[in-house]
Amino acid sequence: MFEGTFETRTRDTSTKRHRLESVRVHCGMSGYWCPENQWWRAHRRSARLANPKIVIRSETDADQGVVGEVIIAAFTALQVSNHTEQLTIEALRAANAPAVSLVADVDGLVIGHIAFSPLAISHGTQDRYGLGPVSVLPRFRRRDVGKALMREGLTRLNDMGAQGCCLVGHPDYHKRFGFKNIPGLPVEGVPQEVYFALSFGGHTQRGTVVIHEGFKADDGNAARGGTAKRA
Repeated sequence: MFEGTFETRTRDTSTKRHRLESVRVHCGMSGYWCPENQWWRAHRRSARLANPKIVIRSETDADQGVVGEVIIAAFTALQVSNHTEQLTIEALRAANAPAVSLVADVDGLVIGHIAFSPLAISHGTQDRYGLGPVSVLPRFRRRDVGKALMREGLTRLNDMGAQGCCLVGHPDYHKRFGFKNIPGLPVEGVPQEVYFALSFGGHTQRGTVVIHEGFKADDGNAARGGTAKRA
């Protein structure tokens, strides 16, 4: 049996700073044992929570209920939201519209969601997609979950042969992914300054954008292909 005292660096979640702690450890034939509240096991668990492994995967039917809860939680505190984003996803699903629908998964827990659905341009251009909404549980924000969902979704669209993607969003956020404000690509009822487009392969986008009816879903409005109800 060996006994010793070691110094370890742990992160204080309340102050977000690291601190040194001295821990008494006993080493026997069966391995390490720490009397101070099983320090090693607690330390490994704390490390996993601080740096969770995030997996971006396709949404399944089993995810749909929790995805609605994630969307509601993500937009509840946002004053710019009309709080019907979950209805939009339900309506798009009912119409079988999403071409790409992804979730962010941490140890089986769905913490984020993104979807891309086809849209049309007035002169007949095909293979353009609308993004929205992007949702991340509040406690997992600022961990690049939204960025990972965006990048994987755009990669899949590109691999499908899509010519471009459009969205309504904040310029400071979406420009980092290559989205630009294009004056020649208006959407009826949407201010030009918040509407952005991204082209794949240098394809120029021009014309009036016609969005899917699912994007217009709200509490009293049934989208084509099914009726959306609040989750």
